[in-house]
Amino acid sequence: MVGLRKPKKVFVITQLKPELGVKDLIEESMEKFLIRPLVALVVSSAIALRSFKRKSLDLSGAVLGFIVMSVHIAVGYRFGALLLVFFFTSSKLTKVGEEKKRKIDADFKEGGQRNWIQVLSNSGIAMVLVVIVWKLTGGQDKCLDSKESTLITCLIGGIIGQYSCCNGDTWSSEIGMLSDAQPRLITTFKPVRKGTNGGVTTTGLLAAAAAGSVIGLTFVLFGLFTTKCTSNVALKQLLVIPLAAMAGLCGSVIDSLLGATMQFSGFCTVRNKVVGKPGPTVKKISGLSILDNNAVNVVSILLTTLLTSIACLYIF
Repeated sequence: MVGLRKPKKVFVITQLKPELGVKDLIEESMEKFLIRPLVALVVSSAIALRSFKRKSLDLSGAVLGFIVMSVHIAVGYRFGALLLVFFFTSSKLTKVGEEKKRKIDADFKEGGQRNWIQVLSNSGIAMVLVVIVWKLTGGQDKCLDSKESTLITCLIGGIIGQYSCCNGDTWSSEIGMLSDAQPRLITTFKPVRKGTNGGVTTTGLLAAAAAGSVIGLTFVLFGLFTTKCTSNVALKQLLVIPLAAMAGLCGSVIDSLLGATMQFSGFCTVRNKVVGKPGPTVKKISGLSILDNNAVNVVSILLTTLLTSIACLYIF
């Protein structure tokens, strides 16, 4: 009986090219720790200086704005883009119709000049979230995907909610103030004077939703160049746009509710304007003197950030 010969096992050894891995690692490290921080410093310093000269920011606002912008861009270009889209669109709208706003707004400042408190209240929460995301991801941009990481999805959703809320509130206020429509107090729907905290118009609410969608669109477009994810996950990122629109609208509504109840509004017969503090010549319109405008912004941003984070967990 002739036995069958067992076939010989052939081992094919492929030559590894460790130099490619090292090269990629060096390039990635250069991008994260040298190029991106350098771009952040150059861009942030240029914008802060320009904003100070054009009176969009005072000195304190320009200094803190430089720090905030630098952190956002250094962590990821997409986060920097969200901040800059909010800043540029809001600053531009603030300067539109200044003469009309001067007659209405008791706290009007030329160019809509903002200080460090306003910069911090509008970007402080996002800056904390951005730093946490950087720590968790090592500076790598991620898609919204709760299957990969619920925490990172939640944090990125919060950043989107933060800037959708800020942009929505600013667009709503600035465009609503220029509208010919009569504002109505959000709690009673009674007509109120322009400049009253908690006064809303249909135009203003639509502007808030549009402002949020611009933030969402920015997030999606930049993600095409900064992230790598599967086709299904990538397609799902388009849902960020309507989500951000809802966050912008929701943030504006929350801000108006707080303004109508927790923030004082009264009509000064001497200045012939709506003011935010009681006085002998001030007739009360609505609200209590519990929160000022910056505090209202922080609370509305915090709530919208939280709601958007939760929504991202269910959607993505």
